[in-house]
Amino acid sequence: MTLYYQAQNLHQLEQDGRHLLFHVPTTSLFEIDAIDHEVLGFLQQKRQVRAADLEAEFSTRITPDAMLERLQGYRDLEILDSLQRLPERKQPIEIKQFPLTTIVLNVNTGCNLACKYCYKEDLTTPSKGNKMAFETAVNALELLLRESPDRKQYNIVFFGGEPLSNMPLIRQVVDYAQKRLAEVNAVADFSLTTNATLLTEDLISWFDAHRFGLTVSMDGPQALHDKNRLTVGGKGSYETVVAKVRLLLSRYRSRPVGGRVTLTAGVTDVMTIWDHLKNDLGFQEVGFSPVTSGAIEQHNIGSEEMQQVFANMKHLGEHYVTEAIAGRNNGFSNMHQMMTDLWEGRSKALPCGAGLGMLAVDYQGGLNLCHRFTGSDMETFGTVETGIKKQALSQFIETRAERSGKGCETCRIRNLCAGGCYHESYVHFSDPMMPTYHYCELMRDWIDFGIGAYARILKHNPRFFHEHIAPRRSFGK
Repeated sequence: MTLYYQAQNLHQLEQDGRHLLFHVPTTSLFEIDAIDHEVLGFLQQKRQVRAADLEAEFSTRITPDAMLERLQGYRDLEILDSLQRLPERKQPIEIKQFPLTTIVLNVNTGCNLACKYCYKEDLTTPSKGNKMAFETAVNALELLLRESPDRKQYNIVFFGGEPLSNMPLIRQVVDYAQKRLAEVNAVADFSLTTNATLLTEDLISWFDAHRFGLTVSMDGPQALHDKNRLTVGGKGSYETVVAKVRLLLSRYRSRPVGGRVTLTAGVTDVMTIWDHLKNDLGFQEVGFSPVTSGAIEQHNIGSEEMQQVFANMKHLGEHYVTEAIAGRNNGFSNMHQMMTDLWEGRSKALPCGAGLGMLAVDYQGGLNLCHRFTGSDMETFGTVETGIKKQALSQFIETRAERSGKGCETCRIRNLCAGGCYHESYVHFSDPMMPTYHYCELMRDWIDFGIGAYARILKHNPRFFHEHIAPRRSFGK
């Protein structure tokens, strides 16, 4: 029988002299011996073989019975098959229910900053902002309960604009949610992303008492932060933000506080930004989001600069590995998320839970795929009053998950990337169905780096995953 090599189902790497096999369908990582490495190299070269060909090629290295045993292992992993190209054996996604656990409330389209790169299409000043009504927020929570009854926890996220510019609504929603969910034996987990400028001691104490998960948007030291994050009057916001951040981090105890950095053209010094936010200010985690497709082209990171961004991220990733081997987490959340995906063996059909486990509610009550789409021209999928347009949303998700005829079909990171961010594709290609082709190769290289990092940590300090990855799942509990 002729057996065909299934190149799309494995990826080989070397790390510190060790031969590693990344099994694409299951996102599993194996360390293989020298013979496996040579046999797989032979298979890659020939593409189709018979068992007798392998026995002849390796007769001086391995017995026929041992070779047959290895071949069976390859077949079990779908690295070899009698078919010329074996499609990944996943059932097509069919969405019949929407297990909502998270609702994002866009409480005000207004913001007191005027960041140059902001993607929000409906952004305005706080006084001119469209504020969500309490009734709309209540209907959103009731939608959660209807779609996912009998859960023990629901996640409510406040977003904007600047959400702190509508604190009366946030206080009302928290009070209502705690009472309403107590009626059904459940609890609410609250979170919020803020520019920090409106924080006060009283607000910090209130957020702490309600165990909010807080993330602050901040772009690093003053020279970098003030390049784009300006007040409505055109002044840099760093001095205000850093004072409020120091106040927050000196008083907040209930949850880790994260920093979210937007990388733009000219703001790409990942190591310096991380060092300032983590070591100078004291954020527990720092995550980076590059802008490649914003509406304002001068802020988009070009292809050459994007290569430098990923090189800088790998430099910080090396520091993450060094610290992890020593038993410490350096708070680089992009790296930490990748380690979580690999450790948990995630095999994603979709890039995120947008539209399935999470929906974002605009101020009018429209249901959006995620917070990035509120205020955009992208179609909405129902309202909090009328419910989800399930047929339309199911069709969207099922179509996006279908990989036939796309580059994702045979890509080695297809089950970790899953085509990339919907909004990134919407902005770059005007089509959220399109995979994020514009940085596929960089993503493959980044994930290769992550796989090697994972292998090093696993070899030198496997306890890191039990001490720092597993507890991350319980921050909201």
